[in-house]
Amino acid sequence: MSQEGAELDREPAVRVEGVGVGYGDVLALDGVDLAIAQGRVCGLVGANGSGKSTLFKTVTGMITPARGRVLVHGLTPTAARKRGLIGYVPQSEQVDWAFPVRVADVVMMGRYGHMGITRRPRAADRAAVADALERTHLSDLADRQIGALSGGQRKRAFVARGIAQGARVFLLDEPFAGVDKRSEATIVEVLRAMRDAGHTLVVSTHDLAGVPELCDEVALLQRRVVAHGSPEEVLTPQRLLETFGIEGRPVREVA
Repeated sequence: MSQEGAELDREPAVRVEGVGVGYGDVLALDGVDLAIAQGRVCGLVGANGSGKSTLFKTVTGMITPARGRVLVHGLTPTAARKRGLIGYVPQSEQVDWAFPVRVADVVMMGRYGHMGITRRPRAADRAAVADALERTHLSDLADRQIGALSGGQRKRAFVARGIAQGARVFLLDEPFAGVDKRSEATIVEVLRAMRDAGHTLVVSTHDLAGVPELCDEVALLQRRVVAHGSPEEVLTPQRLLETFGIEGRPVREVA
């Protein structure tokens, strides 16, 4: 490992300190503190409007907090993004699904930061795309038009784009929304393999029943971090009440 890589690994993959974000008079995040180590899957759980998407956009540098700071492997979000360290899969990609672009072309977009101004793929770029397609089980769909994929396959295509990019931290906003059970199982398999390869993943989800299977740790968010720890420690009736305003219902029934 290079000295630069060793320095990055000494810091938590994601560190959020006292972050506050507002939209006009609406307070979206209020003093959020969160630290996630490298090679972990952290589930981000909260009701609609709890600030999950805002937190993701703050970590990526798309939103500048009014107070506090965010570090990604010890770097500011802007610096981390310029180095290609952050992969972001939003709930709905702004894509013209009818546009005749292949899956391989979408994944190759992750390599743009590694190319020159001509953006002509080199052997290293093609190899990175092939590896990303293989790791996300999409090699046999590389020449398929992106709009012809299922919802789960599309999600995997954009995960593959982040892998090809060389991202070390992935933020996935509701990756299981709108996908069937088979696709969900495949995505879980892909995310576990990424974790085992040293990537850090933060996954927002409403499926609390699936959290213990996928996640090493969980953060409950309600404009601030209500609790952060193992699923067994965090997904308790009292903490769910504080987060969702519910009490006495099994975790499996919470949407």
